[in-house]
Amino acid sequence: MSPRAHLAPLLLAIAALLVAMTSYQCGAALAKRLFPLVGAQGATAFRLGLGGLIMVLARRPWRSTRTNADWRALWGYGLSLGVMNLVFYMALRTIPLGIAVALEFTGPLAIALFHSRRAVDFVWIALAVMGLLLLLPLREQSHALDPVGVAFALAAGVGWALYILFGQKAGIAYGKDAVTLGIVIGALVAVPVGIAHAGTALLSPSLLPLGLGVAVLSSALPYSLEMIALTQLPARTFSVLLSLEPAVAALAGVAFLSEQLSTQQWVAIAAIIVATGGTALGASKTVAEPVAH
Repeated sequence: MSPRAHLAPLLLAIAALLVAMTSYQCGAALAKRLFPLVGAQGATAFRLGLGGLIMVLARRPWRSTRTNADWRALWGYGLSLGVMNLVFYMALRTIPLGIAVALEFTGPLAIALFHSRRAVDFVWIALAVMGLLLLLPLREQSHALDPVGVAFALAAGVGWALYILFGQKAGIAYGKDAVTLGIVIGALVAVPVGIAHAGTALLSPSLLPLGLGVAVLSSALPYSLEMIALTQLPARTFSVLLSLEPAVAALAGVAFLSEQLSTQQWVAIAAIIVATGGTALGASKTVAEPVAH
């Protein structure tokens, strides 16, 4: 087989992952437009409720039989996914999309650094800390971030870390169906909260296309594309490319939400991206699971 034939699947996988990241952030931007109508809670209910329904119909996980089912890991995975999405959308109410994603990345970054034993990782720790210090509202300034929004974004990072830890075990037990089942469990968190906040507004026919758009762009489409990437890319390459997501999110915020970031905030996002990419390059073990955030 020619080198070009070997290269084609790799390029397809990279393109699929880049489109998946863009889809995630476009979905988040669309969800933010729903906030004035149903709140962040209602938007999360649309994402996980409709997204879970689409994934169940597409994958039909009930067809698989499992004798080694780890229910505790699956429920931990799904519940952390639901809470993570809810607090992330709560963060988006008051802070820009790119900054929220950068702060959320501290969760998986912390896990990777915790398991690392190399001296160079102190460089990545220093970069990550620098990025956080530049973003956190520690002093009065013209571009200071809302402390509550920052707290929600960091809570989403904790949720992402738990998602990874539980997802490792759930993925072993349930394979590719783990994502579908996890979204359904996450919907059990998000949908009741969304109903309690937005009530019958979630049933408005005029909002259903927007809700479906959020579900497709944030769940069904990117998860399907990530499956393509995961089957073709080494886990390290997948993780390094994923570190670009804060930049993709920031650009989506600028393009679709007119969110303007200061030079300091762009530098902070870049520092977190470099720290995440550097850690992924040197990681001896990475989690090759679709990332829901």
